[in-house]
Amino acid sequence: MLDYSPLWSTMKEKEFSQYRLLKSGIDHKTLDTLKKNKNITVITMEKLCRILECTPNDIVAFTNEPD
Repeated sequence: MLDYSPLWSTMKEKEFSQYRLLKSGIDHKTLDTLKKNKNITVITMEKLCRILECTPNDIVAFTNEPD
């Protein structure tokens, strides 16, 4: 299962708001997808990494828990 809690932690550390993500090109639908721990595209992952200046490990973790 995907877990995007690292994303929220990274955003907090970098003082980066959801509003700022929206202004940087991440849309409302993608934010909702992230909040629900659903799949995103690799392109979106790359965009998040570039915006936040981080690596995928700073955005997503994988768990063995079922969906």
